[in-house]
Amino acid sequence: MSNDFFDTIIPWLREGKLWAPLYLFLASFLWINFRRRGLIIGLGLILSVGLTDFTSGTLIKKNVQRVRPCNDPSMEMMVVARVPCGSGYSFTSNHAANHFAIAAFLIAVFGRIDRRVRYAAVLWAASIAFSQVYVGVHYPLDVVCGALLGSLIGRLSGRWFSRHYPLWAAF
Repeated sequence: MSNDFFDTIIPWLREGKLWAPLYLFLASFLWINFRRRGLIIGLGLILSVGLTDFTSGTLIKKNVQRVRPCNDPSMEMMVVARVPCGSGYSFTSNHAANHFAIAAFLIAVFGRIDRRVRYAAVLWAASIAFSQVYVGVHYPLDVVCGALLGSLIGRLSGRWFSRHYPLWAAF
């Protein structure tokens, strides 16, 4: 799977610099609309991502120790590495896990207020997860399992947060 347009665009999807304006918008939105409650939502989101990152990067990757496709000699002829490969392990994808945790948390907190949050959050997280496979640093199963892990932790932490800090109390 390759074409000049995607080969140029998709590697950028995994870059934090590209998404920095979105993160800034989210932080501003939370602060402007919810003040102190927005700060608490932001902290809940950060804790959710931290738990996901620790689970994926420390508990799973270091125990499974799956070699990245771009570092696997048996995959050398099949993988087109479009970014530097990195030396870490592959399973599960932290990019996919962390971004699906963000998406699931936001859906759990804001999904009932505006359904568009659901579609935008999932599309955003899925584009980042897909980019990991496209650039050759993860297998499809790495991002699927990372997405499931992040979705589970994000949903559970978002539901816990919504139960203990309901948005209606902010008004």
